[in-house]
Amino acid sequence: MCGSPAERKGARGCASAAGRPAPVASGAAAGARIEWNRRTLAALTVAALAVPVGGCYAPEMVLLKSGLDSLRTQVDTLTVRDSIAYAVLGQIRSEIVSQRDLLLSTRASSGSSTSDLYGQMGRLESKLDEVMGRVQQAAQRPAPSAQPAGPDANQLYEEAAQDLTQGRYSMALRGFRDFVQRFPTSDLADNAQYGVGECFFAQSMFDSAATEYGLVEGTYPAGDRVPAALYKLALSREKLKQTAEAKKTLNDLIKRYPLSGEAQLARDRLGASRKR
Repeated sequence: MCGSPAERKGARGCASAAGRPAPVASGAAAGARIEWNRRTLAALTVAALAVPVGGCYAPEMVLLKSGLDSLRTQVDTLTVRDSIAYAVLGQIRSEIVSQRDLLLSTRASSGSSTSDLYGQMGRLESKLDEVMGRVQQAAQRPAPSAQPAGPDANQLYEEAAQDLTQGRYSMALRGFRDFVQRFPTSDLADNAQYGVGECFFAQSMFDSAATEYGLVEGTYPAGDRVPAALYKLALSREKLKQTAEAKKTLNDLIKRYPLSGEAQLARDRLGASRKR
């Protein structure tokens, strides 16, 4: 058996440290794990190089190879979101592969291989320090500030409706259109589209009003605002002197929604027009 009992005990301690399970962490914890790996690697190197060359060098080099393989596994599984740090990890993997190949080909009496090993250990340690710095920097990066939440659907609709009733037509129009764009599948979407038509009708912009009322039925055919939209569409056409189209719309309303309040208004309007 090669080496003194103390030397063998030290080597076994290094092997135990190298094989110790080390879960991969992120942020500052990942930086601490890299620092532990770096120190373990340095300890393995010192332990291997401290053994006399006379026939006992190869087993210790195998031990160092085992430690490097363990370090390689941990570095390979370390997740670094920063793209630059990820590229550095790729370089580290290449370095460790080179270390492994060198150790496999090293002879116990090879002084030149020892010198090469020192150089490669230094480069690997430098790369590990670089990765650790980037991981710690990412961990300290402040989280993006939360954006203030916009008004919910009910609040937006209520504000637009209040603007309409108080005669702030431009604000109401903007609010209703914003609602339709942001909440197209809401139960209030047909009401908001109807509100757009109301904004134009209140300002005697009957052509635009007719277009917007028509969109209520075209976009939300199952909406409960369709009867009201048809009735106001008929009124808009009357204002535009489109009498035939207005009567057709009123009759269509009565036929399709005979029990609605708007259907009764349509009957009254058609009856009044016959008496004139």
